[in-house]
Amino acid sequence: MAFLKKISPNSLTDKELVALYKQSDDMTVLGELYQRYMDLVYGVCLKYFKEAETAKDSVIQIFEELVVKLKKHEVDNFKGWLHQVAKNHCLMQLRTPKNLKTVEFKIEFVQNEENVHLNGVLEKEENFQKLEYCLGTLTGDQQEAIRLFYLEGKCYNEIVEMTGHEWNYIRSCIQNGRRNLKICMEKMRWAPNKQKLDKRQ
Repeated sequence: MAFLKKISPNSLTDKELVALYKQSDDMTVLGELYQRYMDLVYGVCLKYFKEAETAKDSVIQIFEELVVKLKKHEVDNFKGWLHQVAKNHCLMQLRTPKNLKTVEFKIEFVQNEENVHLNGVLEKEENFQKLEYCLGTLTGDQQEAIRLFYLEGKCYNEIVEMTGHEWNYIRSCIQNGRRNLKICMEKMRWAPNKQKLDKRQ
């Protein structure tokens, strides 16, 4: 893998290098650790993307992710953990292509599992105002999960890592939050002045 700089190997174990990196923040240490499994990461990326250049880019991106992620986790088996990180990275990229990412919250995403559109779609600006209001009615965890999943394009595993909650709890927050948003938006559809009235209370 000539596209990343080679680092002279040392005799420390993976676990010792992980501990040394967390203690020192030395990028050379992380580079040595990552270099041991670059071929593995590249293989995972190539399997998912089917393109060598895209896989190479992802190998570099995953290394950049490790700079932060490795400090946040207790890693006993670095090779196995890295394999899962690489897999999650690839799945996230495939699930949310760059050309589909947007800062707008697509209201059709929150309808149900089949992403059915609301009947009689509201005007765009008004729609987003009502959506922001309805987001504010969710519980804190539901609101956070919905924003991370739909607005920021995070996958379930990333949200678990970021929040510290269990996978099933995150799934529940997203499903319940989406259902509650649908109910709220339906109410707002038939009561267009409700948002202004509630904010004055």
